[in-house]
Amino acid sequence: MGQTAIVVGAGFAGLSAASSLAQKGFQVKILEKNEQAGGRARAFKHEGFHFDMGPSWYWMPDVFEAYFQTFGKKVSDYYTLDRLDPSYRVYFGSKDFVDLPAGTEAVIQLFEKIEKGSGAKLKKFIQDSAYKYEVGINDLVYKPGRSLLEFADWRIARGLIQLDLLKSMRRYVQAHFKNPRLQQIMEFPILFLGATPQNTPALYSLMNYADIDGGTWFPRGGMYEIVKAMLAVAEEQGVEILTDQEVISAKFDGDRIIGLQTNQAYFEADVILNAADYHHFEQRILPEEFRQYSPKYWDSRAMAPSSLLFYLAVDKKVPGLLHHTLFFDEDFDQHAREIYETPQWPSKPLFYVSATSKTDPAAAPEGQENLFLLMPLAPGLQDDPEQREKYYHLMMDRLEAHIGAEIRPHVHFKRSYAMQDFKNDYHAFKGNAYGLANTLSQTAILKPSLKSKKVANLYYAGQLTTPGPGVPPSLISGLVAAAEIEKDTLKSRRHESIV
Repeated sequence: MGQTAIVVGAGFAGLSAASSLAQKGFQVKILEKNEQAGGRARAFKHEGFHFDMGPSWYWMPDVFEAYFQTFGKKVSDYYTLDRLDPSYRVYFGSKDFVDLPAGTEAVIQLFEKIEKGSGAKLKKFIQDSAYKYEVGINDLVYKPGRSLLEFADWRIARGLIQLDLLKSMRRYVQAHFKNPRLQQIMEFPILFLGATPQNTPALYSLMNYADIDGGTWFPRGGMYEIVKAMLAVAEEQGVEILTDQEVISAKFDGDRIIGLQTNQAYFEADVILNAADYHHFEQRILPEEFRQYSPKYWDSRAMAPSSLLFYLAVDKKVPGLLHHTLFFDEDFDQHAREIYETPQWPSKPLFYVSATSKTDPAAAPEGQENLFLLMPLAPGLQDDPEQREKYYHLMMDRLEAHIGAEIRPHVHFKRSYAMQDFKNDYHAFKGNAYGLANTLSQTAILKPSLKSKKVANLYYAGQLTTPGPGVPPSLISGLVAAAEIEKDTLKSRRHESIV
């Protein structure tokens, strides 16, 4: 009989880790707090409307393809992808917008039209970003971050300058483009990484390559189709998935966890992998003597944003929107400062609207629209219904003005979701939505470790550890943690055989 493992949390990291461990011969159980798997990528339905609750952008299709290939499968075995064209729309004012077309050549032409000479600069920018993507996504993010020696790689050492680790994204973008609109389009992908463009390493221009060259895609049926596909893989590997199982305590034998108590039952295993909120598990589930980080350490961490979300059922078609629409009609820097530097409810926020019914007719009844509004927020703020309603109308005032049509009288279902919900549903540290910020001081070995230094058989995966926030990184995080568990298990067996 093989070794047993418990994975806590059935989000992308948990499903990825569990499937990989099962493939490696472990008997695996997932304990999921909520009644539905998927973590932040859960979904719900209301009177013929389908809403994805969290992630809505499908970037880096190669990461998903590589994941399913690990199990001898293809993405197309589970869901169908459509590339969006245009990829998204950016509003800069009332009926004043730019649509970003699909394909690098088309975007080059668009940039050249807006700013003479910028087309050639964008071509070079994307070529450099492709190198960063190759090193960053195919090399760096698969490092477990347990030792500096992992980064003693000639490509990384040689490429320190080429990777632009010591240059800011703001300076890097402004060196290439002078037009403020083009600058905002190039900076937008890093808005959710957890720092201002001035404090984000230019390494993350790899996100521009993912955006422009890799493309923006949509899985027919919604983002929850990815979760369903990963659940299918997990079940094919023999993983047992148990929902409504909130972990409330751990039982120890020496420096090892031998079992976890949930709100419903007690489970034992040889290895524990926590893919739920790292801070909650370490600070609330583990006894104090087994915590490797202090409350002061956690409070000092720079967090990626939280969000205020609204799910709206609209009884008419809404003009002026694409599948993805960004509203950059206010000061980008001011909103960023109010998230990252002087945390507060924003004075003039940027926001984002997703209308999947523009692409997928099944997302809403015929002639109607499902809208998803998202406003980035500083984590840890006071969250109450009055604030939510205030910002609902602030966003809707601008949305209606920019598209030139009324929406609010046609909204017959509205659900909000913000910091308190992230805390309640996911035990999210400070109510964060995206995890730990991708700053230089929180990169690789400087992130919370995926292996506990105080508990011999405890590992972590997800957006508060290596490699960081986002759907593809979380998925990769599960694979990396599973590989470390296998490596440590084999090392332990060799040691025991020698002894």
